[in-house]
Amino acid sequence: MPVKVSVIVPVYNPGIYIEDCISSLQRQSLPPDEYEVIFVDDGSTDQTPARLDALAAEDPRMKVIHQENSGWSGKPRNVGIEASRGEFVMFVDNDDYLGDEALERMYDYGVANGADVIVGKMAGKGRGVPVELFRRNHPRATVENAPLIDSLTPHKMIRRAFLDRIGLRFPEGRRRLEDHVFIAEAYLRAENVSVLSDYVCYYHLRRDDGSNAGFERFDPVGYFKNLREALDVVERYTEPGPVRDRLFRRWLRVEMVERLRARRFVKLPDDYRRELFAEIHQVVVERFGPGVAAGLQPTQQVVAALTAADRYDDVVAFAEWEAGVAPKAAPGDVEWRDGSLRIGFTAEYVSAGEPMVFPADAEAAPLTDVPKDVTEAVRWVASETAARFGQATADLLLRERSSAAQYFQPVEFTRETVPAGDGEQVRLVLRATATVDPAALPAGGVWDALVRVKLGGWTKECRLGPAPREDRPAPGAGVVGDRTALPYWTQPHGNLSLEFNTRGKRLGLGGVRRTDVTASGSRFQVPVPLHVPAETEVRLRLVSRSRFFDAAGLLSPAPDGSVLEADLPAEDLSNGVWRVALCPTPGGEQPRFTGLPFALRAADGRAQVVEVPRPGVALRLARRARRVLGRTRRTVLSRIRTGGK
Repeated sequence: MPVKVSVIVPVYNPGIYIEDCISSLQRQSLPPDEYEVIFVDDGSTDQTPARLDALAAEDPRMKVIHQENSGWSGKPRNVGIEASRGEFVMFVDNDDYLGDEALERMYDYGVANGADVIVGKMAGKGRGVPVELFRRNHPRATVENAPLIDSLTPHKMIRRAFLDRIGLRFPEGRRRLEDHVFIAEAYLRAENVSVLSDYVCYYHLRRDDGSNAGFERFDPVGYFKNLREALDVVERYTEPGPVRDRLFRRWLRVEMVERLRARRFVKLPDDYRRELFAEIHQVVVERFGPGVAAGLQPTQQVVAALTAADRYDDVVAFAEWEAGVAPKAAPGDVEWRDGSLRIGFTAEYVSAGEPMVFPADAEAAPLTDVPKDVTEAVRWVASETAARFGQATADLLLRERSSAAQYFQPVEFTRETVPAGDGEQVRLVLRATATVDPAALPAGGVWDALVRVKLGGWTKECRLGPAPREDRPAPGAGVVGDRTALPYWTQPHGNLSLEFNTRGKRLGLGGVRRTDVTASGSRFQVPVPLHVPAETEVRLRLVSRSRFFDAAGLLSPAPDGSVLEADLPAEDLSNGVWRVALCPTPGGEQPRFTGLPFALRAADGRAQVVEVPRPGVALRLARRARRVLGRTRRTVLSRIRTGGK
């Protein structure tokens, strides 16, 4: 019986790293009878074959094919394609995993747009993934109107009939870049490609043991032989001209120039560096015309020109200079405004820790000849960077700490040249304000603020910070869209992060002063440090010994947060002292109450504000005894584990 999606997973000795992959495939929101998973075990020698057989025996969605080791992922994927029953096939690596709604969202999006290929948003945990491609959705993307060529890994959903119609399969055997050959042809021959960017579909992981196949040092001769096959595909399906040059530029930039830049190149052993450089030099002079390198950024053009001229020593020296170049983002105001968090910052590049300076009167000039030395190359890069300052951009991304999912935030920025030194040089500074709507982000987690600066030949990211302790803005938590969001500065580095579903002391409610609480009859109100965009319904819980009841409350906007007010039902407010707790998000996924630093003494249906009662002597002694016993138990267990040492 046909299914909507067949997920194909090539498997070779993944060990425990396959467990997250399996779990994510079992959690898919697509109905169980609408997808299948085909694990193709490529001669694993660990416990994985038995693990997969047991999985298939208990879960009818899971199927396992065992074969002798073929040396790489191409053959297992092809075997999976032939065994698949799905309208679409989805390729997943055995140490990666999917978002819970990935198959359903990608399938629906592909069908709605008549796509042969669907590219889902990726998050990279310890490894790079495309960023610009996923700035927005592209329902009808091509290699000309979107940076598709930035994403050549196989982790796509592809229509099975399309693969059969054009006879497309992965190259097989012990080789590299089989995915580049396959995906490049798929892009160039598909009737439509759709890019889904508003949901993280694929989590691309770097294993803790560093044994991902893509991170192993490769043989340059074999690698660039395989790379030429991808270039052959482009030549086969494009005409000479700007489109072909743009596609070729991707391989020149990513697989060659970037391997020869900055720390990535400098840290390699010299003998391997020379071998790598020699192979890259050969491909550059053999396959790329002048139009390919001309579209690169200034620093990349320099490396390409020096490489084409076979100037190894100058490439090394230029890389050593670039290794000291980095962006720096200084935070400004951080404040809540109308339910959004507005974050101000400035950004510029530094070299060896000092702000970079550029010629004040620079004019753009093409690189018509190879720089005679590195000093001249650096001077040309500085001049081109200043001349192109009008193209510089600054972005703010929020990246979820545990999953590495990241989203661009709306940013307004201006470009400013700041005089430096004798006035003949300037600093190039970007001044920006980002607007973060917490309700538009996936719920939960801690999100780190990163600034992405594109200037001249550099596109780099850095954390937003540090902010000097003495004048850090402290806007407090906000309550937006049935969730709390707390902007805070990390310790000890002082970078900006955003925590969702904050509770307890971090909400800052402990700073509420009892003297600011006013009570009249059974009604009370108090200012609290929680920002709300409009009147927001909350929940209160009043507790007195073994009794408690919940009551409705309201947060109303105020200059420094909000005002909490509530009418307590007189029939529930029996005589006694009642502790008060607040749940600011009663409609959230996990409503939680946080105690307020005051209590209400009720008498005859009226409330009076009092201090929170301290626990009795017996209760305090019992709590202290539990703490002592807990410490003693931990000490004993520790001595047992360490052999009594």
